[in-house]
Amino acid sequence: MSQSAWNIALLQMDVKIGEPERNVETVRRMAREAMEGSERPDVLVIPEMWNTGYALDRIHELADPEGRTLRELLSGLAKTYGVHIVGGSIAEKRTGGVYNTIYAFDREGREVADYSKIHLFRLMDEEKYLQSGDKPGTLELDGVPAAMMICYDIRFPELARKLALGGARVLFLPAEWPHPRLHHWRTLQMARAIENQMYVVSCNRVGVSGGTAFFGHSMIVDPWGEIVAEGGEQECIVRGRIDLGLVEDVRGRIPVFEDRRPSLY
Repeated sequence: MSQSAWNIALLQMDVKIGEPERNVETVRRMAREAMEGSERPDVLVIPEMWNTGYALDRIHELADPEGRTLRELLSGLAKTYGVHIVGGSIAEKRTGGVYNTIYAFDREGREVADYSKIHLFRLMDEEKYLQSGDKPGTLELDGVPAAMMICYDIRFPELARKLALGGARVLFLPAEWPHPRLHHWRTLQMARAIENQMYVVSCNRVGVSGGTAFFGHSMIVDPWGEIVAEGGEQECIVRGRIDLGLVEDVRGRIPVFEDRRPSLY
């Protein structure tokens, strides 16, 4: 049975490039802090490539083999705190190479979905070091259909629309999105939310890595395109509450999906 609302906590962390152990400690600390207080979150979200950052020249030695270590970590945190975790994405080593992969866990610590980034970002040389995924990212939490994309994926409206047509009410977006493209970051999330009439929930990193500055501004955007919550440019936990019933309300008021004419485009 699905529930009508979720409290969300976005772990907007400073990822230390090439230092997985330090990054694990940051995730542990911020997850613990996120669960404190009366408004306990239902879902925790972590940024993209949080275990290694963009240490691409060392990624084969730093990546987690089959994601075993970090899957165990995230599963344990989910079970301990009774919270869903969209585990950001990690550098995951497989036989065929290294992938940029999200693992998601339910409140009991069970792995419910995974997604490897489809669109590799040439401006950061991802295609030279990483393998691209070959399936869309779908999942279900508390009976609610949801979806996952990673960073650069948000620039591809076809993927977001496919996920929405598949039933997604919430789109989760871990990222490492840098300056100077803050305007693009905010605008693209609002656009994907409005055109697909769903929530967009992003978690971006902060800090400086390899001369690139990352600005945070993790966001929760509702199906009207209104910003529910937004972080600044420092490490912090961004909190917000989403009303899952609003998705059906908006889709009923403006019947975009019913009025589509896909035979013409």
